[in-house]
Amino acid sequence: MTVSKTSVLVLDSAEPEALAEFYAALLDARTERGTDPDFIEVVGQDGVRLAVWRDHGYAPPSWPRPDDSQQAHLHILVAQEDMDEAEREAVGLGARPVETRDNSGPRDVRTYADPAGHSFTLAAREGRSAME
Repeated sequence: MTVSKTSVLVLDSAEPEALAEFYAALLDARTERGTDPDFIEVVGQDGVRLAVWRDHGYAPPSWPRPDDSQQAHLHILVAQEDMDEAEREAVGLGARPVETRDNSGPRDVRTYADPAGHSFTLAAREGRSAME
């Protein structure tokens, strides 16, 4: 028998409340607190689930890394026609553009740093909504 599991991507942050609110607003989700004051979940429609954990010794990641090694990052899917608006929303909420050139079309991928320095991308989904 297989044990039922749920996966949650956890981001470290010195200020988990602020980072959880950033992602809740960006993903049209809500925050949920349990008994651990240093752990906040962000839960949204369509299975969106991540969490933010307080790391008292947190240091922001650097991107891109000089050795060009792969790091984990969030990949947020957006309908192709909504890319510019999604970019305005992210920046308006406090994201910092890292690489935002408009690649036009289905390969349009734009990279940002969230308020705590984690990288994430907005990626175009050609010809269909982001939820398909």
